[in-house]
Amino acid sequence: MLNRLEMLRLFCAAADASSFKEAAARLGTSPQAITRAIKELEEAVGEVLFHRNTRGIQITEFGTQLAEHASEMVAGVDNLFHTTDSVSDKDLAGLVRITAPSIIGRHYLLKSLLPLINRHPGIRLELGVTNLVADVVDKKIDIGVRIGQLRDSRFVARSVAKISFHIVGTPALVATKGKPSTPHDLLKLPTTALMDGNTGRIWPWYFAGNHLLTPSASTFVTDDPEVECDAVLAGIGYGQLSSQQAEPHIRSGHLVTVLDDYQPEPWDLYVYRPQRGPVPARIRLVFDRIVEILSDPNTFTEAP
Repeated sequence: MLNRLEMLRLFCAAADASSFKEAAARLGTSPQAITRAIKELEEAVGEVLFHRNTRGIQITEFGTQLAEHASEMVAGVDNLFHTTDSVSDKDLAGLVRITAPSIIGRHYLLKSLLPLINRHPGIRLELGVTNLVADVVDKKIDIGVRIGQLRDSRFVARSVAKISFHIVGTPALVATKGKPSTPHDLLKLPTTALMDGNTGRIWPWYFAGNHLLTPSASTFVTDDPEVECDAVLAGIGYGQLSSQQAEPHIRSGHLVTVLDDYQPEPWDLYVYRPQRGPVPARIRLVFDRIVEILSDPNTFTEAP
């Protein structure tokens, strides 16, 4: 029979996984060991903790409540015995799920995290590149990157950079179509627009003083920020681009800014993780690496 602490440790891993097999892989044990621990714990508490069927497992309401308390208890015990000894590759083995906006994931995280995988071959990364707001609990996300306000105060979050926004166009566009003097002048000029995949609506443009303006008849609309940047570079219209997209092209002279006096306050770029129990060494390692990457201003100096 397992001691109660180890039983709770295995249960917490199962509660945070999609299957007993995945939980076993994270802890470096067997699915049978997880199954035995859950059975013993169910007998000890007198409640069913998981519904089981041919498609997998589903934690019960009682199991969810128990997992919340148990994870805090296990984390507290682990902290008592925390040491600064070096972590072995065996301790780092397992899956780390990450979600990030498309431009951040494709151009800044991928190339920076590949050396980490080479150094620690036991780490497996699952990088979800999406501009949609991810349900980190449902998708079992370990680490997220997000621009703007975080909706869940339970996240452990680090603000790592500031994201500015510029209204930009090509020099040729400015010469042929004219330069706007106020934000409302943009409604009479060719523009690009970005569709919010979460709502199906056009993203408004942001200006100083929390003023918003939604393009009403844009020449070009897309749901991908990189495609919008390409359209602006092609001279199709003025667009509002993030500093990570626009500033390398501004420095090269391919784009110029307009309406600088109306530039909005920057947004925060966050790296976050759900606060749910002890944090495995592999997740801490990847989290710290992402913070290091995105905190470095040199990361964003070249065009994506």
